[in-house]
Amino acid sequence: MKKKIFIGSCLSFLVAGGLLMAADHIDAPAVTGSGSTSLGTDITDIYAFQSPADNSKMVFVIGTQGLLSPGTTRTATFPANTMYELNIDNTGDNTEDLVIQCVVQNNQLRVYGPVAATMPGSGSRINTSGNFTETMVTAYGANANVGTGSNGVRAFAGPRDDPFFFDLVRFREIIAGTQTSFRSPGMDTFAGPNIMAIVVEVPKNLLGSANTINVWAESKMK
Repeated sequence: MKKKIFIGSCLSFLVAGGLLMAADHIDAPAVTGSGSTSLGTDITDIYAFQSPADNSKMVFVIGTQGLLSPGTTRTATFPANTMYELNIDNTGDNTEDLVIQCVVQNNQLRVYGPVAATMPGSGSRINTSGNFTETMVTAYGANANVGTGSNGVRAFAGPRDDPFFFDLVRFREIIAGTQTSFRSPGMDTFAGPNIMAIVVEVPKNLLGSANTINVWAESKMK
């Protein structure tokens, strides 16, 4: 059984298209190491969007280990004995109906599912009986390794530039009362730092028939 140590924010989005995301960079005590560094179990962002190349597919992105410098990124790895789980609610009751389970061992990502959730809630058991997708973790600066499973699921794992855009300096000024609005264009505080990302592309017909689904992600350890 897996024990939940971190829950990302819940997202609702239309399967027909659109993009939503939730961001959270190193602010949970359970995922913060010495010197306020981000542990491998820290989920920074969750993205869910229709594939721009194929509208019959959805793309899910889990960002982890936020604010990595280029030097730190070269040696960054996904932790052992950790599962990153995408939870999908396609009935509107805020309980996962499907899960996509992502595990990295020996520098290789294996993605199970999507499969029916057998243990809704904080615990999980990896379901190895169904389809899975494998790929090697992409090294820093290398061409992307992308694996494709027999069910059409595609997967990637490795370092990427942090895609989250936010003008943190101006935000703090607004909170302090010294400014009244954001700049246009804003200044991206997160330009430069990297994340360790897991990207999973899934055919929509594997997600059920609902027009709207809720998605959230968790990192879980043994």
